[in-house]
Amino acid sequence: MRSRDERRAGAGATDDRAQAHTLEAFAAAILLVAGLTFALQATAVTPLSASTSNQHIENQQRAVAGDLLAASAENGDLQAAILRWNPENETFASSPPEVDGEAYTRAAGPNGFDAALGGFGESLNRTFVDRRIAVNVELRHYNTTARTERRTTSLIDMGTPSDNAVTATRTVALAADANLTAPGYENSTLGGLADGTDSGAFYAAETASDPLFAHVEVRIVVWRM
Repeated sequence: MRSRDERRAGAGATDDRAQAHTLEAFAAAILLVAGLTFALQATAVTPLSASTSNQHIENQQRAVAGDLLAASAENGDLQAAILRWNPENETFASSPPEVDGEAYTRAAGPNGFDAALGGFGESLNRTFVDRRIAVNVELRHYNTTARTERRTTSLIDMGTPSDNAVTATRTVALAADANLTAPGYENSTLGGLADGTDSGAFYAAETASDPLFAHVEVRIVVWRM
């Protein structure tokens, strides 16, 4: 028979082995948790997550641009802006003379676009430009009375949009008796320009029946600078 001391020694060895197995299992569990944590952190910064975040921002910008157009159309600021046309120079009033084209290319001066485009320009400044978001505003209309050719006239051109640019549109119905808002031409009407009563020409051709003159689609393109 084994002595008492031998039995104690055997039991001690068994306890040591059990403790060793317990420590190994504990270490393995720690490694497993660490591995899962790393995997979750890696997943949190995948391109898919970044894409989802960008899509959310783009959806917000599109909604804001649409709301801005709707509000500006409702209070008359949008129509006033697209009628700020110099019919003799065939450019928008006070657009930079050194620029080859009819559009405003930048928010110049402390008041940005509102100096040139009134309430609509002020809304663009406050909503986008002051937050370092670039804006293009394009006007789509027919260039012939027979509606055979459609043209885009640029109202604001701040550059080439990025791949993440978003757009919003609004159609404005212009009456034949609508007056231009450019300084010095407030008495000129769209109908008068079309029939020669007033000197100069408007960028859009007369394509509607009196009392309407034409429909102009206003398209805003915004992107982060």
